[in-house]
Amino acid sequence: MPGVILVVTAPSGTGKTTLLKKLLAADPRLKFSVSYTTRRPRPGETPGRDYFFVSPAEFHRLKDRGGLVEWVEQFGYWYGTSREWVEQTLAQDLDLVFDIETRGARSLKAAFPEAVLIFILPPSLAALESRLRGRGDLEPLELARRLEEGRAEFQEVPWYDFLVVNDDLEQALSGLQAIVSAVRCRTSHLWAQLAPQFEDF
Repeated sequence: MPGVILVVTAPSGTGKTTLLKKLLAADPRLKFSVSYTTRRPRPGETPGRDYFFVSPAEFHRLKDRGGLVEWVEQFGYWYGTSREWVEQTLAQDLDLVFDIETRGARSLKAAFPEAVLIFILPPSLAALESRLRGRGDLEPLELARRLEEGRAEFQEVPWYDFLVVNDDLEQALSGLQAIVSAVRCRTSHLWAQLAPQFEDF
């Protein structure tokens, strides 16, 4: 049967990347959504696995043709998701996990109303600041900008379907896995495919 869409959002420094890697590694039915981006590959990133790396001109051609279901400019680069790629992947009985910010999540929810939105929170804003400072690679202005963006994203939390607080990594992972299991069992997702089997009873 068709897969489900899981959209995960979290401010920078929340531990989202680590959580999603563990979630995907433990569940072969989950596939990470591969976005288009205009930024250059980072060390260790593979085109087609981490992102589809394209030029700004190529990105905007795709967007102008209506080929992107959502797109956003972030940190000076463009990111977007191909509608065709999403539909083809779901048709393969795979569940798609999206790692996108709040604006992209709204656009994706509008295009695919059945999508489930999950927000990962740090234990507190102070904890978030501590984690960002602990990286040791952020200039003061960049740190301040990321914290300000985090505060803005927290205002969007009420319209998400689920919340996971990443205070303890294993507990947060268990919470994410429980959400995935629950989403797969939704009546709205299963009954259309299962109902014909029970029509003769």
